[in-house]
Amino acid sequence: MASIQIDNVTKYFGTFRAVDEVSLTIADGEFMVFVGPSGCGKTTTLNMIAGFEDASAGVIRIGNVDVTDREPGERDLGMVFQSLALFPHMTVKDNIEFGLLIKKVPSAEATALVQKVAETMKIEPLLNKRPGHLSGGEAQRVALARTIVNNPSAFL
Repeated sequence: MASIQIDNVTKYFGTFRAVDEVSLTIADGEFMVFVGPSGCGKTTTLNMIAGFEDASAGVIRIGNVDVTDREPGERDLGMVFQSLALFPHMTVKDNIEFGLLIKKVPSAEATALVQKVAETMKIEPLLNKRPGHLSGGEAQRVALARTIVNNPSAFL
């Protein structure tokens, strides 16, 4: 996993300062948890690291590379969303495989990668089910598998 460093990152929504000069370093292999009351900027900070929100000021680095102005797809990050964001019309297999196919991974290789991550996450029996037929814990494991299968530099 790559390190993540944010230096003096600020985010404004209009005149409202949602995140104020936050700096932190998450070392390679380190885990960090953001804890705080609703509205304190946890999700906004994660969204800026992922590239879903632009920082109003400051610098974001992943593995010592400045990604502040890069698009989300250019940051080599994996993110599991609070809502899990599984596609309800697709099977578990198709949900996990989706990102690989977008990246033009050959079908046979994508299938093998999905099978490997499904075994690791103990979700092989779920591969042909749709998300609406999963328990909350199963859906969380599928969302994690969908992130892991892409082998990102870091996870959010």
